[in-house]
Amino acid sequence: MNENLARAQMSARLGEAHELRRGHQLARAKRFGRKAEVAAQQARLALARAL
Repeated sequence: MNENLARAQMSARLGEAHELRRGHQLARAKRFGRKAEVAAQQARLALARAL
């Protein structure tokens, strides 16, 4: 009985850790995506000015 309870709690904690990690990865990807969008926009402006 105790072993099953411990196993269930461990599984729940692993699931929580996995969700947190996925959230951090998504936030990081969004941040890098925004930086890439800004850099692309700046490159387009620089190209337009050069022409």
